[in-house]
Amino acid sequence: MRRENQSRVSQFLLLGLPIQPEQQGVFFALFLGMYLTTVLGNLLTILLIRLDSHLHTPMYFFLSHLALTDVSFSSVTAPKMLMNMQTQNQSISYAGCISQVYFFLMLGCLDSFLLTSMAYDRYVAICHPLHYITIMSQRLCLLLVIVSWVLSSANALLHTLLLASLSFCGDNILPHFFCDLSTVLKLSSSDTTVNELCILTVGVTVITLPLICILVSYSHIGATILRVPSAKGLCKALSTCGCHLSVVSLYYGTIIGLYFFPLSNNSKDKDVIVAILYTLVTSMLNPFIYSLRNKDIKGALGSILNRATFLP
Repeated sequence: MRRENQSRVSQFLLLGLPIQPEQQGVFFALFLGMYLTTVLGNLLTILLIRLDSHLHTPMYFFLSHLALTDVSFSSVTAPKMLMNMQTQNQSISYAGCISQVYFFLMLGCLDSFLLTSMAYDRYVAICHPLHYITIMSQRLCLLLVIVSWVLSSANALLHTLLLASLSFCGDNILPHFFCDLSTVLKLSSSDTTVNELCILTVGVTVITLPLICILVSYSHIGATILRVPSAKGLCKALSTCGCHLSVVSLYYGTIIGLYFFPLSNNSKDKDVIVAILYTLVTSMLNPFIYSLRNKDIKGALGSILNRATFLP
């Protein structure tokens, strides 16, 4: 193990996924396909929203930012994981590990804030439809996205700076496929009390508060939907929220299972598998959820394909 000035390790070793050597090729192809699907699916969503003027609404404005965040979020961990599987080189530099922690935290937090903004948009659209255009102005939408980026960056920067202040002089083996903050902290030879306190307060807050806001928004939406007299209006209201609820359930279900109800120390392999669901599967499924259950997205795709077909 190499060290810098005999006080800090210069690299970490990622043990990767709990896969047998003879199965590496199969899982490499599987995860490569999942990653490419994530990138292409989310980029297609962004392209459709950009090209179709009917999708230039607050909901799809937030969706385009969510798609961009999902592409970036998957790209923080997946390429390195795939490269390690292909080359059998499990090392990651100290600087690379710290950078991975920062972008993983920042983009994961940004996902949470964007989902909250989308829930607020649905709340205004269903509970205050007559004032929707006035309330969800372009200025407010842009402000919500900017605030989401600022808060996410500040949260990630705080955790990263506290992590960078620690010393790593002992074991440098990470039983994971990426530099997960809690896993890296366990390798530190310094006192991590401040780091753990920060995770417990700031880290939990940026997850639980958005989740509470989403739940409150949908409780109001649910109460409003139940008062809708016509079956047609009820179905329309449910369809507009169904996609978002599916994404929220998928996102928070995996993150709560991974960080709020962690498995025992003897189940590290299962923790890694759950992390795959959180980091890769969720981002891959989001475009399918919105495209398969959303008539606007499917309509935009059909319109663009028709235009491309009739081009000379």
